[in-house]
Amino acid sequence: MTDPTVAKGASVLTQPFGTWPSAVTTALVAGRTVGLSAVQADGDAILWLETRPSEAGRTVLVRWTAGTGAVDLTPPPLDVGTRVHEYGGGAYAVSGGRIAFSHRPDGSVWVIEADGPARAISTVAGLRFADFTFDPAGARLFCVREDHRAGGEPVSALVALPLAGGDPATQAGQVLVSGPDFVSSPRPSPDGAHLAWIEWNHPAMPWDATRLRVGRLERDGTLAGARTLAGDGDPESVIEPAWAGPRALYAASDRSGWWNLWRFTLPGGGPEPVAPMAAEIGLPHWVFGQCSYRPLPDGSILAIAIDHGEARTIRIKDDPDPSMRVHAVAFGHPAQCPAPLADGSLAWIDTPPDGPPAVVHGRVGAPPDTLRAAAVLDLAPGDIARAETIRFPLPDAPGGVQRGHAFFYPPASSRFRGPADEKPPLIVMAHGGPTGRASEAFSFKVQWWTSRGFAVVDVNYGGSTGFGRAYRRRLEGKWGEIDVADCIAACRFLIEHGRVDPHRIAIRGSSAGGLTVLLALARSSLFAAGASLYGVTDLRALAQETHKFESRYLDSLVGPYPAAEATYLARSPLTQATGIQVPVLFLHGLDDAVVPPGQARAMATALSGNAVPHAHYEFPGESHGFRREATIRRALDLELDFYGQVFGFTVPDVSERVVMRS
Repeated sequence: MTDPTVAKGASVLTQPFGTWPSAVTTALVAGRTVGLSAVQADGDAILWLETRPSEAGRTVLVRWTAGTGAVDLTPPPLDVGTRVHEYGGGAYAVSGGRIAFSHRPDGSVWVIEADGPARAISTVAGLRFADFTFDPAGARLFCVREDHRAGGEPVSALVALPLAGGDPATQAGQVLVSGPDFVSSPRPSPDGAHLAWIEWNHPAMPWDATRLRVGRLERDGTLAGARTLAGDGDPESVIEPAWAGPRALYAASDRSGWWNLWRFTLPGGGPEPVAPMAAEIGLPHWVFGQCSYRPLPDGSILAIAIDHGEARTIRIKDDPDPSMRVHAVAFGHPAQCPAPLADGSLAWIDTPPDGPPAVVHGRVGAPPDTLRAAAVLDLAPGDIARAETIRFPLPDAPGGVQRGHAFFYPPASSRFRGPADEKPPLIVMAHGGPTGRASEAFSFKVQWWTSRGFAVVDVNYGGSTGFGRAYRRRLEGKWGEIDVADCIAACRFLIEHGRVDPHRIAIRGSSAGGLTVLLALARSSLFAAGASLYGVTDLRALAQETHKFESRYLDSLVGPYPAAEATYLARSPLTQATGIQVPVLFLHGLDDAVVPPGQARAMATALSGNAVPHAHYEFPGESHGFRREATIRRALDLELDFYGQVFGFTVPDVSERVVMRS
């Protein structure tokens, strides 16, 4: 029987797994691939952000219209982004042809009007701004301000910036809301009479407990009569407020156990459930500007629902029959809720399982047009690995949760296959967060390995989102235990089903995933190697050194510090280093403010003391996550060569060989 994924007449060569030549090169992944995010629509125009590794990771605002095509709006050196909460997001807003955005390097705020040049409206040193929304009255810009001027922990507030700019006395903005540790999502009602927002306090994270608030915007620009609409009772995570009229406000809340939509009708109606379901409409608030749903002019709601970890697009209608309210919408694979244009068409970032992301434009029921692809692939269908959803048993899972979740990717090549008597090596991926989610969308971080003959399993361990609040809470007080156990359980499931080589398993993870990696190596003999990319190694140091947004995150994941110091020691890879007996690779940016580079240095020193083979590389100019082309290329080659050395095969054509120390 012939393989339909192999080109006619092409021969398939047998070659050891992990050594296959691949068209997924560093030039493709780092040099010819851009990051796409934050699609918005404005009349007949579509805007988005492009992060370009070839421009040292600069992020550019792009606008497309049918008449002009795609045009860059922010020339060098402008770099659209924000470092509020360090993770940023919500870096620009557009309305009626007017655009406001943040310049990442210094936090200044700029405005573009009527296709004129960008002009700065706030250049105050020590201030950062994010989550922009224009005042319907047209004179102000609502946003989140993070104030670092006094040193120490920054102060968060909701402010209004005058769009006229120019006056140094007004460039810090008029404070509307202050006091809570964190604020987000300033959303004015369409008539400009009210402002809704989200706020929360330490030690809660925004996926633990928030409040939805609303106030009256007065003629003098102040905010009055602020009151809480949700979040004053039992802890609930209320996120993503959106208006559907002057008095109709929606938000996503997990009070039912799932992030579902609820409706509030001013002055005092609600909350009313919109369409209860065992699926999540909402994402953890790591970044500003996320959009999981949109009220549409016809009264319906377009939404992205995550059902057991898999995303689907739905439309919710106000039907008296509950069984008729939710309808599946079959078009593409939107990363976030599509944005409607004036003519009723939609724009979104499509994230299919078999190709790179792309900004697309179209209508329901018709193939969309691609406006910008993240990369142009010259790959046969058989070169692309597709996710298989696996459910694996969790032997002692609390809370009635009996199955773990992961996406498995077998090796994929149209030109090569492994020897019949050989199983592929496995790369286990532990996502960051740890409150995050592995997605089934196409990703070069997966295809880089599968196209070379590795299998990959991307684990949604306990604590991951997309499975309801109970699954998310499995990690409370158990970080470093549940995540490790779930990754091991996923591996054992694949071994038992004969999918992978049990003697060639490596585990990799970034940020919080790095802690999972290192503890898995210390506690299990299952893994032959591990790679920690800007990973956590010392929980006590992290609790004392990390930025404000995450400074109390560990209270729920580990326990209050210093009261739970013994647990911090037991869960820190640095104190468990003697349990690691296999090679480890560390990759870390020198400008990382989330997980300082000293964390990797200390762990590498500990492994040296135990004579454990390891390699440690640092990257100037990189923060929490790699953005520059040279860094991405080098990191890919180093990690590939590292696994080649561990698994005993030579990797051809890498730019640099890993130098291991012990």
